[in-house]
Amino acid sequence: MDAAPNVDEAELAKFSDLAHRWWDPDSEFRPLHQINPLRLAWIEGLTGPLRDRAVLDVGCGGGILAEAMARQGARVLGIDLAEKALKVAQLHAIEQAVQGLNYRLASAEQLAAEQPGQYDVVTCMEMLEHVPDPASVVAACATLVKPGGWVFFSTLNRNLKSFLFAIVGAEYVLRLLPRGTHEYGKFIRPSELAGYCRRAGLDLQATRGLEYNPLTRRFWLSADTSVNYLFATRKALA
Repeated sequence: MDAAPNVDEAELAKFSDLAHRWWDPDSEFRPLHQINPLRLAWIEGLTGPLRDRAVLDVGCGGGILAEAMARQGARVLGIDLAEKALKVAQLHAIEQAVQGLNYRLASAEQLAAEQPGQYDVVTCMEMLEHVPDPASVVAACATLVKPGGWVFFSTLNRNLKSFLFAIVGAEYVLRLLPRGTHEYGKFIRPSELAGYCRRAGLDLQATRGLEYNPLTRRFWLSADTSVNYLFATRKALA
């Protein structure tokens, strides 16, 4: 497997500039703070308790999900190529005295070459739409997980509705996210992600959509995958 970084330098710079705001719940990262309990509950609803599991969070950013999983008792490694975000994640974990949590500057492909089959659960959330080759990340995640282990993805569908909701609505009208956070051409249809998973040896187990009501400012999971969606996949037993 190619261990060269699968990274868009402009994307790294974009999130590095905001790194100091990762843990401000009223910042540009407020949506991540709001949806984190939803995605964590969904993960544990499928895998069972994360306690004592070896978990990898790919594209962990400032560590919002990684830290939440460590608080559930998992042994978590968060990886990212945004060094500033990782430093923020590390500092927050130290300040909060979170146990069982480590971070590393590495790509999924690099770690897959070093640690194949080492993790019970792998998460890759809100990351695939920010890399040049999402299929390569999916393949790396499949390599990293143990046979029978779970791999979770979340990303954005590519259609007119997602353009209107995720870019025009979220970035320009509601200002939930900074302008330029997403590029429509990098959005991934569920059928495309399902194909990446199949080729990587991951079996799709469940899908959920993520919806938002701007009046109540509430997120919830649903069956509607037309904009934001999540995949739960599992690697076949050897």
